[in-house]
Amino acid sequence: MNKKIIDIVNRITALEEELKDELHKEEDKGRYILEGSRVKFDQETMRRHREALIGLFRYLSEAPLLFMLTAPIIYSVIIPAVMLDLWVMAYQAVNFRVYGIPRVKRRDYLVFDRHYLGYLNVIEKLNCAYCSYFNGLMGFVAEVAARTELFWCPIKHAKKVVYRHRYYYHFLDYGDQEKFHESLSDIRENIADKVETDAGKH
Repeated sequence: MNKKIIDIVNRITALEEELKDELHKEEDKGRYILEGSRVKFDQETMRRHREALIGLFRYLSEAPLLFMLTAPIIYSVIIPAVMLDLWVMAYQAVNFRVYGIPRVKRRDYLVFDRHYLGYLNVIEKLNCAYCSYFNGLMGFVAEVAARTELFWCPIKHAKKVVYRHRYYYHFLDYGDQEKFHESLSDIRENIADKVETDAGKH
């Protein structure tokens, strides 16, 4: 990877961290405090939450019919999602130990805290929990897949790809057979350092 690409990647990483900090500042403007894994609000905020709550009967009576009819389709995905979750946990528990790849911490990806919001009714909280689980699971699976690719096939694509995981910029150039055979062993031997270094940037 040439110096210009490295410089661009470093600038992008720095901007991502700056963006995260600014978003966190914007989110945390005295609306809540974190006590361990719990979220707490002051009395006035809780009162406003209760005032904004849409009751279950009203929520269901005002819901568009098509929303109600498609809800079972959305929730049916929980079955393959749970199966995928269990399979990927077992996959990395076995394979990553064999390959020497640091395991992905699943708990870092699955975050459940929207149920503390008093302006959400039971159905809305259930919907939020489902979205948190599914999207967190996709992030967890993507990271496991990315580390697997880094170990087995760290080669860039010839075609432009829409999604690039965090390790892609360290991949070897497409069509460079000599560099691939020279570098693959080194990548595998140092994969723990590579994963930990990159994980610390995010």
